[in-house]
Amino acid sequence: MTWQLTVDCRDASRLVGFWAAALRYRPQPPPSGFPTWRAWYLSVGVPAAELPEGDCQDRIEDPAGGGPPIWFQPVPEAKSVKNRLHIDLRPGGGRTVPLPERRARVDAEVDRLVVLGARVLGAMDDPTNDYYSVQLADPEGNEFCVS
Repeated sequence: MTWQLTVDCRDASRLVGFWAAALRYRPQPPPSGFPTWRAWYLSVGVPAAELPEGDCQDRIEDPAGGGPPIWFQPVPEAKSVKNRLHIDLRPGGGRTVPLPERRARVDAEVDRLVVLGARVLGAMDDPTNDYYSVQLADPEGNEFCVS
């Protein structure tokens, strides 16, 4: 079985750019024989009126093949409640890495993500439990964590 992660969104191209950079993924090429995703969508019967302008790039993939592909599915409604599923990025290295080093790694990644368009929502900083995590939102408000 194969699977992909699907994220509902308003502006797929915006999230493709953000998440490809955030995850160190790349835009997924269209199926073989099609110059763009738009051409492929039209070939499978999606009406042109339902497609955004441009090439309709709405998918990213792990260039190393280890992570799942992600499809940013355009939907008409804006995000309105907390995500029931979210992505956790773990640059800290886990509890085998000393907390001060993990905190520095997490903070450096958070700084990189903010430059890409993320917004910091808060942090969980509990030295007594040897834990540090920062909660962020992507450009459309989808929550994710960095630990």
